[in-house]
Amino acid sequence: MKRRLLFVSNLFPDNVERYRGLDNATILHQLTEKWDIRVLSLRPCLLGWASGRSDLIPRPEDVHFQPSYLSVPYIPKLGSRWNHQLMAMRLGPAMRQIAGALPWDVLLGAWLFPDGCALVKCSDRRPVHIIAQGSDVHRYLKDRHRRAAIAEAVSEATSVITRSQSLAKMLIDATGNAKRIRSVANGVDAGCFCLRDQQTARRTLGIAPSCKVMLFVGNFLPVKDPLLTVRTFIDLRQRDPRSNWNLVMVGKGPLRSQVEAEVRRLGLSGHVTLTGPKSASEVSTWMAAADVLTLTSHNEGLPNVVIESLACGLPVVATNVGGISEMLDADWKGVLCNTREPTALADAILRAVATSDRQRIATHCARSWADTAATYHEILSGNTKQNQ
Repeated sequence: MKRRLLFVSNLFPDNVERYRGLDNATILHQLTEKWDIRVLSLRPCLLGWASGRSDLIPRPEDVHFQPSYLSVPYIPKLGSRWNHQLMAMRLGPAMRQIAGALPWDVLLGAWLFPDGCALVKCSDRRPVHIIAQGSDVHRYLKDRHRRAAIAEAVSEATSVITRSQSLAKMLIDATGNAKRIRSVANGVDAGCFCLRDQQTARRTLGIAPSCKVMLFVGNFLPVKDPLLTVRTFIDLRQRDPRSNWNLVMVGKGPLRSQVEAEVRRLGLSGHVTLTGPKSASEVSTWMAAADVLTLTSHNEGLPNVVIESLACGLPVVATNVGGISEMLDADWKGVLCNTREPTALADAILRAVATSDRQRIATHCARSWADTAATYHEILSGNTKQNQ
């Protein structure tokens, strides 16, 4: 008989935001063979005492989780002291209602504050596991009220799963609680992100065989610094004028208009393509066609895009932040930069492209979601036995 798992987090997709918390949805799909899963997805808002979000429905592929979308109270900026407590007051009754239909054995949450902090308050002594996503560690530990709430939640949780070793170290340093913290890297869709013929991919996308392609995949956010990506591209073209370098930027976000304005100002419109967000299949085609993936982030956990790129055999050049070094741990996989200078990043791109071996990268860097889910199952089921 399958164990029963209730997943609780604001990071889960719906019909409007199909990519919201996609990693979490992917993990749950991988666990369905061994777990009976229900989802309670939170939507923080000022008027969070209202009933469920009837305007939201699940993606067709998520219907079997019977997800409920619940409005929960959230006070922006000034709510660091109280948001997890307010959320717990709304979350508790909703969880008890679900328990009437599915008395769960284990709780799994994602996002430390306020979601995880509220979840441990509503656990009714059942095992609680919390996934730390990235920004909830990098940013929230800097706020003393959130840090205190997170430390309390970590001490009460059965385990906290981080998606990189660097996030685990930050959390351990902040809470002093190493025994409960486990690092589990994400996987990739091995049928999608894999080694493919570059020229075939280029024909699909209409890219000339003689072009060189620098690829950026991510949100257009300050933390990702897409404007530094553009400045690096300028230096790259200056340092390698004989190659027809083009920049492709996949994603969306508030800085997109600034990126577009900078590209126009520099007269690079014919060499820079902003595709908007793309499906996993489309992203994998761009990775097959490109020559290098570039990340210019200020901080990261262990971004999926790095794992996906290496699975495709595409070398990565990135700023040396967060957990990226856990994947880029050998020169043949790409280059880490300890400086944010465009010139240094451009030089790193030229080195990476000149020395890369796509077959070797793809062969040694593949990690499937099934591998990741197997580790999650070990953590969830192992701790279930301890608490029975």
